[in-house]
This record gives sequence, C-alpha cells and structure tokens, in this order.
Amino acid sequence: MTSSVFALVLLAALLHAAWNVQVKLNLDRFLALFLLQVTMGLFGLCLLVAFGLPDGIGFVYAAVSGVLHTGYNLFLARSYKTGDLSLVYPLARGGAPFLTLAGAYLVLQDVPDPLATLGILVLLVGLILAGLSGIRHRNVDAATLLFAGGTAVFIAIYTLVDGLGGRASGNALAYAGLVFVFDAVMLFFTGLFLRGPQILTQTLPHWKVGLLGGGASALSYTIVIWAMTKAPIASVAALRETSIIFALVLSARFLKETLSLQRVLGGVLIAAGAVLLRVG
Repeated sequence: MTSSVFALVLLAALLHAAWNVQVKLNLDRFLALFLLQVTMGLFGLCLLVAFGLPDGIGFVYAAVSGVLHTGYNLFLARSYKTGDLSLVYPLARGGAPFLTLAGAYLVLQDVPDPLATLGILVLLVGLILAGLSGIRHRNVDAATLLFAGGTAVFIAIYTLVDGLGGRASGNALAYAGLVFVFDAVMLFFTGLFLRGPQILTQTLPHWKVGLLGGGASALSYTIVIWAMTKAPIASVAALRETSIIFALVLSARFLKETLSLQRVLGGVLIAAGAVLLRVG
C-alpha cells in the first residue's frame, strides 16, 4: 500500500469515527442516521455531476450496495439504542476485517501479502479486545450483541460489493456518488415507512448538523472506495477500522465514556496492525 493511499484511508477512519460520535450526540439514533444518509445523497449527486455516471455494471453493484447499507443503518441504529459507542463501535467494526479478508480470498482471490495479512489479524485482535472490554464492564443485553454482530456482517458484504463495484465501474468517484444516491433513496423511503411523514419535520431543524456529518461520511467512504481500486480490498477494509482508536478517544472526550486499560491495549494492537499493513 502506497503512502498516499495509507494516509488517505487513515483520514477516512478519523472522519468515520467523528460521524459515529455525532450519531450518539444528536437526535434519536435512527433519525440521526436517516439525516446523515439522506444528506450523503446530496453529496452523491454532486459527485455524479462532477464525474458523470459509472459504467452500466456499476448500477447493479450500487443498487445492491444500497440495500446492504439500509440493513447496516437499521442494525447500527438498533445497536446504539442500548449500547455505548465504545462498546458497539468495536464490536460492529471488529468482525468486519476478518469477514472481508475471508470473502476477498474465497470470492476474488484478492489476498494481501503475508505481512499485510498478519497486520489485519493483529488489528482484528485489537478490535476484539477493545470490544470485549465493554462487555466485561457492564450488563449488555443479547439483542445489542446480536445487532452489533449483524452490523459487522453487513459491513463485510457491502465492502466487498463496493470494492468490486469501484473496480468494475470505470470510475470509483462516480460509483461512490451513485452508491450515496441509492443509499439515500432507499433509507428515505424506509424512514417514511417506519416513522411516517413526521420524520421530515423531526430532522429538518438539524439540517446544518446533517450537512456536516453527511459531508464527513461521504468523504470518508469515497476515499475508501477509491482506495480499494488501488490496494487489496481486505487491507483497505482493515486499515479503515483504525477508526476505533479515534472513536475511543472521542467517546472519552465528548461522551464521557470510560477509557479502560484493556481498551488502550486494544488501541495499541490496532496501531501495530496498521503499521504492518503499511510495511506490507
């Protein structure tokens, strides 16, 4: 992985952690995700205006991605309803790199070199360690664990789909724009179905926050889709999960959540895994 790709994916990780903190700070969890996702659709339209439409096959991948992202948002919102950011985030993100690595190998034969693979595994151990700390120190209901685990599955699958879509579409930035539009449309109608028309009046007063969070999320995932056209999908997916380091720090700073020694150790392992990914 080149230095430029490495640095940009780390930036994407920071942006991703920041909007997850925002979800915990503002509104009902589902309303916050609804607002961010719909706002991302506006940024998606801007990308399409700037870069045009991707090749025909890109529409298929983007439509599938839209369905997967809708499931991801529903599961994530449910997880945050009863779980702290510092618990849900490591669990939801922790299993995804391993699942993505397995999927990339089985489906694509897209395998990083041995050192990078070791980095992914070290990073995964750090993610799990940080997440298990949250389970040990508080009562966690089974439903929270189930939905956090389901979120990890959605992450792994949509990552593979978007990695393939970005490569096959001919233009990763145009593909990202189309993904954001599909995601926004699908979650918009899902929100109307689940919450009724009042969801619009509930979220519109927060449009400025939505623009900020949606812009951060859109930029973050645009970088990731582009990076997956330049490096192995599993490596990019794993490096993106260094966002947990940023999430733990931000949750301690802004949400006053406990930053335990075990979580710090998990963060150190995540950082070590990231270094191995860069060297590999």
